[in-house]
Amino acid sequence: MSISEISLYKALRTKLGDETANELVEFVKSEARTELESKTDTFLIKEDKIDLIEKMNKDKIDLIKWMFGFWITIILPLLANWFLKK
Repeated sequence: MSISEISLYKALRTKLGDETANELVEFVKSEARTELESKTDTFLIKEDKIDLIEKMNKDKIDLIKWMFGFWITIILPLLANWFLKK
């Protein structure tokens, strides 16, 4: 037991009794553990960060390709129109 568990147990034991205090301390400890485990599931691990960076790089390359294609399709007709008018 940690110090906080011992002090909680001592405070509860005087008011609730040994068995009830022990059960309550175990319940609080299990709830805290469950909450901590649910929080750690939301953190990124190293592999998640690497996957995210790779996906961002791939998306960046795709965006550059699409922008290049867009500007070519806009500029070519404008240039063709300008040269054909002369």
